[in-house]
Amino acid sequence: MIRVNDNYLKLPGSYLFSEIAARIRSYNENEPELELIRLGIGDVTRPLAPSVVAVLHAAVDDQSRAESFYGYGPENGYEFLRSRIAEVHYAPRGVKLELDEIFIGDGAKSDTGNIGDLFAADTTVAVCDPVYPVYVDTNAMAGRAGDLQPDGRWSNLTYLSCTAENGFVPELPAENKPAPELIYLCFPNNPTGSVITAEQLKTWVDYARRHGSIILYDAAYEAYITEDLPHSIFEIEGARECAIEFCSFSKLAGFTGIRLGYTIV
Repeated sequence: MIRVNDNYLKLPGSYLFSEIAARIRSYNENEPELELIRLGIGDVTRPLAPSVVAVLHAAVDDQSRAESFYGYGPENGYEFLRSRIAEVHYAPRGVKLELDEIFIGDGAKSDTGNIGDLFAADTTVAVCDPVYPVYVDTNAMAGRAGDLQPDGRWSNLTYLSCTAENGFVPELPAENKPAPELIYLCFPNNPTGSVITAEQLKTWVDYARRHGSIILYDAAYEAYITEDLPHSIFEIEGARECAIEFCSFSKLAGFTGIRLGYTIV
């Protein structure tokens, strides 16, 4: 008999953003004359840039001609895109990447969720609190999170408190406790908007190297950084030994509807 994944059944009734969307629809139907300011999912509000639209049209035209038609692309993504990511996003920050370290995907959300498939079910996990729900839900479905507690936390996850007192940047776990093997960090942070300095990020890199942990670094919002702060964890010495980075074109280019991102391993 086919059975549903028991860990899936442990999840709360609905995905957070689905619940938010349902409530927004209900509110708009009941209060059509009022404008709702949305502080939920980070969607775009403006159309794609004309240069992007022109290239999309050209790509569709290529598919209509026998001499330029193409099917499946390379497994890691097209080389021209991976090259430009390395040259434009990383080289100016002093980060030299090889093309086989860059993997094109359909967005940071998918990649941060799917990366867990590479690790054993008993891998220990730490997340910031508050946290982007995808990190928690995907690990819960994989059986790493344990059981959902009355306070909304999962029994097997390590929660890294982000409060006004610590500037919404988590502090290292106590050295006398077992170190989490996977550590999710997101900066600029979703949902708090906090940023992390190079010095603060270096303490996390040193911690991960010291304990053999892997930092899963979500840099989807790096385009919003205006101060002299790291856009990539790979700007930090030693990060190449302990980090995987995820980034997206959703915030940089308004690609939430296009779906395009990349992972650096």
